[in-house]
Amino acid sequence: MRAVYAVSGGVSKFAKARPDKTFQAIVKEAYDYAIADLGLDFKQFTELVDGSVASYFSDHFQRQLMSGIMAQDYLGLCPKPGHRVEGGGATGGLCFQEAWKSVASGHMDICVAYGFETMSHVETWKGNEFIALASDVSFDYPVGGFYSGYYAMMVTRHMKEFGTTVEQMAHVSVKNHMNAFYNPYSQKHKRLTIQDVRNAPMVAWPLTRLDICVMSDGAAATILCSEDGLAKLEKASGKRLPRVKVTGIGRGTDAMRMADRPHDTYDKFMRTYALPSEAESKETQAYYKKLWSKGFRYPGVHSFRAGRMASKQAYAHAGIADPLHEIDFVELHDAYTSSEIQTYEDMGLCRYGEGGPFAESGKAFTPGVQYGLKLKAKPICAVNPSGGLIACGHPVGATGLMQAVFAIWQLQGTIKKHFQDDTLQIKHAKRGAIHSHAGTGTYVSVSILEREQ
Repeated sequence: MRAVYAVSGGVSKFAKARPDKTFQAIVKEAYDYAIADLGLDFKQFTELVDGSVASYFSDHFQRQLMSGIMAQDYLGLCPKPGHRVEGGGATGGLCFQEAWKSVASGHMDICVAYGFETMSHVETWKGNEFIALASDVSFDYPVGGFYSGYYAMMVTRHMKEFGTTVEQMAHVSVKNHMNAFYNPYSQKHKRLTIQDVRNAPMVAWPLTRLDICVMSDGAAATILCSEDGLAKLEKASGKRLPRVKVTGIGRGTDAMRMADRPHDTYDKFMRTYALPSEAESKETQAYYKKLWSKGFRYPGVHSFRAGRMASKQAYAHAGIADPLHEIDFVELHDAYTSSEIQTYEDMGLCRYGEGGPFAESGKAFTPGVQYGLKLKAKPICAVNPSGGLIACGHPVGATGLMQAVFAIWQLQGTIKKHFQDDTLQIKHAKRGAIHSHAGTGTYVSVSILEREQ
C-alpha cells in the first residue's frame, strides 16, 4: 500500500435548509473551497484529479436516483471514474476510506471524496421515517419506530449497567454546543448550561431535544493523494503543501437487529475485543472480571461492538497503543450525547463503564474554551472540538467528510485561517481520529490522520 495524504478540504455552511442552492451547487461550494485552499483554480485541478467517490445516505431526500452522477457532472468530473458509497450515518466516513483505498492501491494519484445531504426537502417527520428505514423494517421498525427510541433504550441499559447519569450526558451537550459557538460552519451557536439541556423538551427519556443532533442541508469535500499526486499538486500550485498523512483505517459491523447481538463472556471479550492496553493490564483485567461477576455481558445493547472493532483495527494500522494519550483530538459521531459517551468506551478513551465519569471529568474538553462548568481534570484528548453533529448538524452523507475536513485543518494548524478565530485550534496537534457511525452501530469507520513534518 502507498502512503496517502489528506491535503485539503472544504465544507459548506450547514443549515436547517439551503433553499438558495441545489444539492449539486452545495457540493460545489465545498469542492471549490478545497481547490482554492490548494492554491489552484478549477481548470488546473480538473486536469490533475483522477477521479472521485460520492457520499450520500438517501435518494429519498432529493427524490432523485443516482444523485452522485449529477454532482459528478456538475463538478466537471465526467468522464473520470467515480462511484457512490452508502452506509447509513457512516456513509461519509466510508467514502473517505474508499478514496484512501483508491490512492493507496495505486489506482489513482489524486482522488476527491465529496458528500452531501439536503434533508430539508421533506418534513421532519418524513425525514425521521426515512432514517428509521435504516433499521430492520420487518422486525425493529414496526415496533420501535424512530431512532431516538432506539438510542433511549440503549442508554437506559447503559445507565442500568454502569450508573451513567443524565447530568453526565448533559456535559456532552454543553461541551459540543460551546465548541460550535466558535465554528462558523456549524448550524447551532448556543451557550448552554446543564439545566438548559435537562429542561429542553423531552423526546424519548432520558434524551431531550438538546441531547440529539438535528437534520441539515450541507456538503463537504476532501482531497487525498499519493506522493506522486502531492508532487503534481505542488508543481501546479508552486508551493509546498502541509503534510497530513492517513496512517490508519478501521471498520466494524454488527447485526442490524439489536436482539441478535451477543452477550459474550469475559474470556471472549479479552480474546477478541480487548485493546492491547486492556489485555496487558492486570488492573484492567480485574476491573472487567468484576463487571462480569455482576452480570455484565458484551456488547449487549449498551455498547457498540462495531465501534470497538473499527477502533482496534485503525489503532493497529497506525501503531497506537494508548489512544487517550496518543491521540490529540477525536471528531466523533455524536448523533446523541449518549452515543458519544458509549463511544468513549468503544474507542478506548476510557474503560467500558467509565464513559459517564469521563464525560464530566473535563478530559474530553477543548483547552482554552470557557464552558461555565467546574471540571475535575484538564483536557487530554479533545472530543468534537468542532462541535460535533449535535451542534454542527448532521447532513448524513457529508458528516464523516466534515469530520475529516476539520481534522485536516486541525493538523495543518489552520483553524484560525478557516474559522477566523483560533479558539478551537488544538495547539501542536500531531494526531487525530475521525469516527463515523451508522444505524444503531451496524457500520462504524475510524480513520487516523497525522501531521508529518
